[in-house]
Amino acid sequence: MPVIDIHTHMVSESWIDMISTHGASDYAVGIRPDGIRALKEYGVFRMAFVEEMLDYGARLKVMDAHGIDIAIVSLTGPNVYWGSAEQSLAAAQAINDGMHAAQIANPDRIRYLASLPWQHPDLAVAELARACNNGAVGVMVLANIRGMHLTDPFLAPIWQAIDDRALPVLVHPTDPPGHQDMDLAKVGGSIPFLLDTTLAVTRLVFDGFFERYTNLKFIASHGGAAIPAAHGRMDLFWGQGAPSNRTIDQPPSSHLKRLYLDAVVYQMNALQMGIDMVGPAQVMFGTDFPHPTDIPGLLERARALPKDQADAVLGGNAMRVFGL
Repeated sequence: MPVIDIHTHMVSESWIDMISTHGASDYAVGIRPDGIRALKEYGVFRMAFVEEMLDYGARLKVMDAHGIDIAIVSLTGPNVYWGSAEQSLAAAQAINDGMHAAQIANPDRIRYLASLPWQHPDLAVAELARACNNGAVGVMVLANIRGMHLTDPFLAPIWQAIDDRALPVLVHPTDPPGHQDMDLAKVGGSIPFLLDTTLAVTRLVFDGFFERYTNLKFIASHGGAAIPAAHGRMDLFWGQGAPSNRTIDQPPSSHLKRLYLDAVVYQMNALQMGIDMVGPAQVMFGTDFPHPTDIPGLLERARALPKDQADAVLGGNAMRVFGL
């Protein structure tokens, strides 16, 4: 059974050039005090442009060192949600084309998730079709689109196009809405990012998203964030709250059965809670590399599962979900 990493990131020099030119006051590229080139978001250094995020040869060496057979690469935040419509589309096309080229050059090792200009639905639907025709095996979306919730009706045409194709969608966190008011830059992406995913999935559940879109496969990053630990509380408040306030007819946990999770968690009990919530057939290995991570530990935790579950999490589930 191959080991498949479904949550791992690449960028390109063309994307860096575009966000440097068109990122306005929100985003800029600079050199950190330690000499590493990195993205500045709202004046704070965040993503480091390390070699393995730009060079597929370097990426493959890391995969080989850890016994990872296939990487399903995707762009990370802030994705292409900046600039004009033309600039956002051009950035999406540049990223998707670069990843497509890497897939062609490494057909046994690399697959990719399409980035879309979500803030421009007509352009996003067209780019989805183009990327899928060029071999994209799914879609990447951030947990909010420049503050817009994923349940906003404005985005419905994109979700419908994704659902029509029955595609996997990896939701990846970014800064949650209001992060500047909450002064979250000082604590980085550790807990605030989990908050962003947790809020996004919670909104999807209470919006009835999983009742409307029954074909797509929605994958929540970082083990579903706080959802596996908190879904019992969601059920409690749904059951004991005023019936007139209910937006869904079944308990939240029944909707969460549709959810898929990655295994990018750093405690064994967190991995087990995710499996307990959605079942071992809906959890897939990931690393979040080259962001801060612990690849040996992630592999160790997945391999510590019962043999059939370990095989499924490490590769079997991804082969089925992504059609590999």
